[in-house]
Amino acid sequence: MARTQAADYDERRDAIVSKAAELYGQRGFLGSSIADLAEACGMSKSLLYHYFSSKEDILFEIMDGHVAALGQIAAAVRGEKDPRQRLFRLTEEFMALYVPASNRHKVLLNDLDKLPPQRRKTIISEQRVLLDAVDAILVELSETLANQPRERRAAIMIYFGMINWTYTWFDPKGALAASEVGKLAVNIFLKGVLNL
Repeated sequence: MARTQAADYDERRDAIVSKAAELYGQRGFLGSSIADLAEACGMSKSLLYHYFSSKEDILFEIMDGHVAALGQIAAAVRGEKDPRQRLFRLTEEFMALYVPASNRHKVLLNDLDKLPPQRRKTIISEQRVLLDAVDAILVELSETLANQPRERRAAIMIYFGMINWTYTWFDPKGALAASEVGKLAVNIFLKGVLNL
């Protein structure tokens, strides 16, 4: 007989995803077993399987939720008319999300290749929305780049390279706030990469 769904089913799923993000962020996806996750969640493996059918399903939920949150930021700033201000706002809000979601961010950056191919394609497709948001800004900012798609693509990847890996060194209790790091990154990007 199938187990009935508890009233707090969604909350428990979210709690499992949060704990898994923490575990995978610290040990890596391959370094964390279902038994480890069940223990960290204070439940049996069989109960964990009531919420998720596989470890990969949990991995996908971590990534999908994180990229969706980043996509919401990109959508929210789309209405900003000035492309330079849009880039500043986008970056500040990305950084503001990266800090509390650093484990999810680590998992996305380090374990994407652990997803089954079809699910990996889904996440990559969602990431393209973020790349397209920056691409649209660069087209508006630079007539030269607007006509050079390969160089523009490289500039987009440089931009994300600057902010995506801040989790390796950024200290939320340090001298600079996440928003200040975001502003600094955009200034370096605009002056050093785009020469604007």
